[in-house]
Amino acid sequence: MSILKNFLKEFLVFGFKQGRAAIFAGSFFVLLFLSNHIHISGLARYDFLFITAVLIQLILYLTKLETKDEVKVIFLFHIIGLCLELYKTNPAIGSWSYPEDAYFKIATVPLYSGFMYAAVGSYISQAWKIFKLKLTNYNHYIISVILCLLIYLNFFTNHFIYDFRLFLIAAVFIFFWKVGVYFIVIEKVRFMPLNLAFLLIAFFIWIAENISTYFGAWQYPNQVHAWRAVSTQKITSWFLMVIISFIIVAYLKHFKRDILKRL
Repeated sequence: MSILKNFLKEFLVFGFKQGRAAIFAGSFFVLLFLSNHIHISGLARYDFLFITAVLIQLILYLTKLETKDEVKVIFLFHIIGLCLELYKTNPAIGSWSYPEDAYFKIATVPLYSGFMYAAVGSYISQAWKIFKLKLTNYNHYIISVILCLLIYLNFFTNHFIYDFRLFLIAAVFIFFWKVGVYFIVIEKVRFMPLNLAFLLIAFFIWIAENISTYFGAWQYPNQVHAWRAVSTQKITSWFLMVIISFIIVAYLKHFKRDILKRL
């Protein structure tokens, strides 16, 4: 019984800490839900999402749930995501679209969309801190940054040259094959292969994407007339996007650690 009790306790604490790590993403889902039921005269729904997302970010910073460095990382993800959104929603590409009007908008992209990418970066950064993550056999930071750049570039080039997605996924599995992550839920140190962690995060983001499109956050071409579940092929896209997010966070932590060593 004590083993079962300890397992249930650790499982509950793990779930609570996961929720804490995903506080920004969870708050954003609440906003998506509320935006379908709260109508403010003269304020477009997409603008409501942008303004409230900024306010949530400000609250998290002022309450010290997020540090200045974490806010910088989130802002970086916002820019990375916004650039990708501008390309993917261009009428010549048309991967997805934002059907509603917005004042806070650049070309075809409402500014709130960048926060969806920032939510991924926020989760990884928070989880790293909350679970006291430590990596093993992860030393080739420069190579991982190159891999990150190739993955991001492929999101743009796959529309007019060969899509190297499967090769990049294979490269990720090979590169991170021996890399593991140690984490602490309560006291005992747990271990997970990093590739498995990538897959799990990508899967749950895909579930979140289905919820988001159901609430009308954006539309894929096959969802214009009626909502349909997002293709499972998108899991590979999110898998690669998670790689980008993870490598950026890992590199920045590595870079900061080197700076502190020199001081």
